[in-house]
Amino acid sequence: QVQLVESGGGLVQAGGSLRLSCAASGRTFSRYAMGWFRQAPGKEREFVAAVSWSGSSTSYADSVKARFTISRDNAKNTVYLQMNSLKPEDTAVYYCAARPGTYYDSVYSQRNDYVNWGQGTQVIVSS
Repeated sequence: QVQLVESGGGLVQAGGSLRLSCAASGRTFSRYAMGWFRQAPGKEREFVAAVSWSGSSTSYADSVKARFTISRDNAKNTVYLQMNSLKPEDTAVYYCAARPGTYYDSVYSQRNDYVNWGQGTQVIVSS
């Protein structure tokens, strides 16, 4: 089990950038696949990006491809989401999620794949 704490959210103008961080506790973080999800008001929580425990594989929602980059630093027990060219439709609460990875390159994009969740960090993009 890992505990997750997100940070880095805030208010930014359209076209701007933010970097979210997710700090994890637990000695087995390096064997956990990680994901970012988001939930806008009145909408379902949706997949944003995922990274394998090795960092060798990533996956992105079509809506964020070429704008967002997920990465991890296992030495720091932290996963990041670099968000560029932000749009008002990116406004949401962003959640970090974790699960034990089956293989070194396994990535997961379904909510039900994940067993641990952070409390979320708010991102607001103004037009």
